[in-house]
Amino acid sequence: MLAAFDAMWTERTKAYAKADAKGTRLEKYATLDALGRIRNDLDRMKAAGTVVRGESRQEHATVTALDLTSKTPKATITTCVDLSAYEQYSTQKKAVIPLPTNQPMRYAARATLEKWPAGWMVTTYTPEGGRPC
Repeated sequence: MLAAFDAMWTERTKAYAKADAKGTRLEKYATLDALGRIRNDLDRMKAAGTVVRGESRQEHATVTALDLTSKTPKATITTCVDLSAYEQYSTQKKAVIPLPTNQPMRYAARATLEKWPAGWMVTTYTPEGGRPC
């Protein structure tokens, strides 16, 4: 399950770098709910003419809940998001857009996953920007 989460994160990073999910394998690792949130982000980025340079990294991903006995096995992963190498970039102005001064550089995030026939899938991803890690 951690491998599926890491793969989703890698594909998400690729999509944010160009504000487009084309050419990524997000659908292999994220269900429609999780994918919908990413697509909404990408739509906002396209409308604003922004992309992400560098990357937001996730580290210390840990399985914090696991239910293998239900009809659809489920897991919760908690991770730490690190924005120290992340830049939002305006493709129109050709300039870096500074992050808000109140933006934490490290914060917790939570993902839920389900075991589907093709493997573990991320069903939700929730940044918890107010919770440090």
